Amino acid sequence: MMRPLTAALVAALLSACASFSPDGGVDVAADVARRELGQDAIAIRTPEDAATAKERVAHLLRRPLSANGAVEVALRSNRGLQADYNRLGIAEAIMVRESLPPNPNISLGRVAGPLSSEIEGAIAADILALATLPARADIAANRFEAAQLEAAEATLSVATEARRAYYRAVGARELVQVMEQAEAAAATAAKLSRQLGETGAMPKLDQARDQLFHAEIAAKLASARQRASSERERLVRALGLWGADLSFVLPDALPSPPAHGRDMPKVEQEAVERRIDLQIARKKLDTLAKSLGLAESTRYVDLFQLSGLGLITRENVNGEKVTFNTAGAGGAIEIPIFDLGETRVRESEQRWLEAVNLLAQKAVDVRSEAREAYRAYRASHEIARHHQREIMPLHAIISDETLRRYNTMIFDVFALLEDARRRVLATGAAVEAKQDFWLADVDLRAAVAGGGIARSKDDQPSSLSIAETGTQRP
Repeated sequence: MMRPLTAALVAALLSACASFSPDGGVDVAADVARRELGQDAIAIRTPEDAATAKERVAHLLRRPLSANGAVEVALRSNRGLQADYNRLGIAEAIMVRESLPPNPNISLGRVAGPLSSEIEGAIAADILALATLPARADIAANRFEAAQLEAAEATLSVATEARRAYYRAVGARELVQVMEQAEAAAATAAKLSRQLGETGAMPKLDQARDQLFHAEIAAKLASARQRASSERERLVRALGLWGADLSFVLPDALPSPPAHGRDMPKVEQEAVERRIDLQIARKKLDTLAKSLGLAESTRYVDLFQLSGLGLITRENVNGEKVTFNTAGAGGAIEIPIFDLGETRVRESEQRWLEAVNLLAQKAVDVRSEAREAYRAYRASHEIARHHQREIMPLHAIISDETLRRYNTMIFDVFALLEDARRRVLATGAAVEAKQDFWLADVDLRAAVAGGGIARSKDDQPSSLSIAETGTQRP
């Protein structure tokens, strides 16, 4: 009677079994990377994969690194990202394990009796685990899908941090060059002041002002160089580089902002549809809903085992064959006297409601972050373009006119040096405005697609703007 039931049960259970995917579940992260980054997400799991990735990284580092190149290097060299892909493989193994029927238990024991050898045998199977296997496999599959989305979010996070670190490193490098120009101009002014002071042609007050300006610029230059070194190391960590790869070259300046910024009138809708962390929250809510249904259906039964007793025959001391264990069936069921399963159901309900509220709050946060990031992007674009279109051309006109008047002896050398100093300061402010725009562009990408929320004011490095430096001549 047990054989037909067993055959039907095994057939149903085998249909619920899952198997390992060829790529270990990285296909979701790869699709997101291609869609949002234009890059490939690769899990390095063999020596051949590692050699291919290393060769590609070496090729990218032979020339000055670009922002997209930095992202590609990070996706292949960042070992933290590869650890996230390993966690995805662990989640897949758990999913496959949860989809398999429980192994039967075989127990053997020696008992006392008139026979020379008496052994008691039993085979037990967890009937409740078998009955709930399809539901548990479905829940495990949902958790694996959530793990796939988490791996995709980790991919976007690594790319976002690499792009941010790149713009900070290049911006700091460009600012050092501006500071070096300012320091050279300040050194020339201080030297000329000292020479004129020795002849009595310049009062000590003016000499002190020029020397103070030079000293302040020199201190700012040292700080700018230290910041450039720190930002480069931050980029190194984001890319996951070491050894000979540390000699990579960065461009001397950030690219100019585009003439027209991105227009995203439906930025909230795009963020709600594309944000990976919001998709993860939805998937976890779905998983908890299924877990709640399973808890309700099994609240009164925790364990039911079907036992098949073995038929064992042995000879006694007289050589007679004796059967001491007849075939049959046994069962064990937990009687719900103290815990009727209500605590487990209540816990599942509260976890589900918690996930509902967290999802609702996440949606509110995502909309707000998208609006804030888009406004910051538009404002930083206008500021950077204003420096490029208005401020710097006006400084060029003033410099040309000052030089013309100096050549005609209308202005003295101090007016020329003062104008050079102001132009260098304006250039430094334009560099920082340019860097702010590109960082705002990264924040907007993250706010819409995921991979790291917009930077808060506390997270931003302290400004080294040289526009605040300088003792002006009255």
